[in-house]
Amino acid sequence: MTRIDFYSNAASRPLVACQLTTKAFAQGLHVLIFAPDDAIARAIDRQLWTFQATGFVPHCMAGERLAGETPVLISASIGEAGHDGLLVNLSDACPPLFARFRRLIEIVGNDDQDRLAARLRWRFYRERGYEVNHVELGKS
Repeated sequence: MTRIDFYSNAASRPLVACQLTTKAFAQGLHVLIFAPDDAIARAIDRQLWTFQATGFVPHCMAGERLAGETPVLISASIGEAGHDGLLVNLSDACPPLFARFRRLIEIVGNDDQDRLAARLRWRFYRERGYEVNHVELGKS
C-alpha cells in the first residue's frame, strides 16, 4: 500500500519539493513530480537547476528524449512515469493513479486555500484506508 506523507507549513511548495526530491535522489530513489499546471512545472524545473550551488539533481520533463534514463521527472501526467517509486504532488487535487507508487508526498503551503485543499486530499486518502503521516515543516 502507498505510504502517504503530508509536509505542512511550506513557505514555498516548489522549494520544499526540490528539497525533498534532492533527498530522495541522494537515497537512490526515482521521483515523479506531478505538476499539472505548466507554469508550476517550468518553475520547478528552473528551481531544480538553481536551488543548490554545489549539487545537481538530474531531471527533465517526462516527454523529453532522456526521460527513460533520468531519475527525476516532472510531468502533468502520472502515466508518463516509468517507475513506481516516489510521487511528489504539486496539484491541489489527489493525483490520478497515485496508488501505483510506493510513496506519495503531499506538500501543503501556508495559505488557507492550500490548507483546505490539503484537508480534502487527507480525508480522501483516509476514507480509502491509507495510513497518512504528517510532518510539520519548521519544527524539530
